[in-house]
Parts: sequence; C-alpha cells; structure tokens
Amino acid sequence: MHANASILVCLAHGTEETEAVTTIDLLVRSGLNVTTASVASNGEREIICSRGVRLVADARLVDIADNDFAAIVLPGGLKGAEAFRDSPLLIETVRQFHVAGRIVAAICAAAGTVLVPHDLFPVGNMTGFPGLKSTIPAEKWMDKRVVWDPRVNLLTSQGPGTAIDFALKLIDLLVGKEKAREVAAQLVLPAGIYDYRV
Repeated sequence: MHANASILVCLAHGTEETEAVTTIDLLVRSGLNVTTASVASNGEREIICSRGVRLVADARLVDIADNDFAAIVLPGGLKGAEAFRDSPLLIETVRQFHVAGRIVAAICAAAGTVLVPHDLFPVGNMTGFPGLKSTIPAEKWMDKRVVWDPRVNLLTSQGPGTAIDFALKLIDLLVGKEKAREVAAQLVLPAGIYDYRV
C-alpha cells in the first residue's frame, strides 16, 4: 500500500470540474498527497474548466512530470481530454507511468480520447463516457461504472456521476479497502453507488 503517496492530477482548459474536484477531494480525505498539474500549452496554471469553474493548478506539468508519483489521474471533459491528447509531454508522462507499473486512472472522455489514439494500452479493459463508446475498441469496452484492469494497472470510469466510485476505487488500490470504507462513510452516499461497507 502507498499510504502518504503522492498522486498527480492533470488539468487542462476544458477539464470536467466535477470529475477533477471530486477525485482530488476524496484522495485528500484519505491522506494521500495530491498535486495538480496544468497541461496548458502556454504554461498558465489557471485552468478554465468545462462549465467555467476556474481552478489553479499547483504546478505546470513540465516542472513536475518526473517526480515520484504513485498514480496519474486524467479527468474527462472532451476539450480537456483533447488537450491531453495533443500534449506530447502528457502522453510521454502517461507512457512512463505505464512502463513503470504505476497506476493510470482516466475518467469519462479521457480513456477514448487520450489513451486509445496513442495506443498507450494495447492490452487493457476500460470504460468511458457512454456517449463516446465508439472511441474505445469494442473488445476493450466494459459497460461498468468503474473498471480496474490489474494486468496493466489501468483504472477507468464513466463520467461525473461515477467520480465518487472512481476516487474510492483509487483509494482502495493505493491505501486499502478500510480507508476507502472510512472515506465513503463521510460522504452520505446514495443507494447504488459502490459501497465499501460490504
């Protein structure tokens, strides 16, 4: 387990703010260290998300990509995911995480828009935003809220409404089921969301 591990959450103009902030919030609740990184091509740290919410990244990706993170998180939002896709630095960073056996976590548009076009996971079951199902090869697609493929340390999820499930699974993987259960208990989860009490 990676208690007190550091997690890298990437942000770009057009990133889906619910997915980004929900994941950040839950990871911090679990005691993990979260660093947000701007992938903006002009180097600015202030990110305007898909619905106009402004987030200020902790750093620019170029300055911290080589740091020792246990996982990298790619939120969705189509415009944000396209910015990730078009960033050679981000793609190389994800490739390095994958090669090193560290967790790559992508939600919503990110899997089909970022991982698939660059063939970063030739092997790997995944999910994504159902409306973008066509961007993921049929033999890899799984119609589940969260998909974890332990063969390649790939975690994927479907959208803003699955961001809590996504973050809890990441906590489960990094810190353990007990911590995921503890964080879940703080959230007053609706029935039907994957429940770490069982």
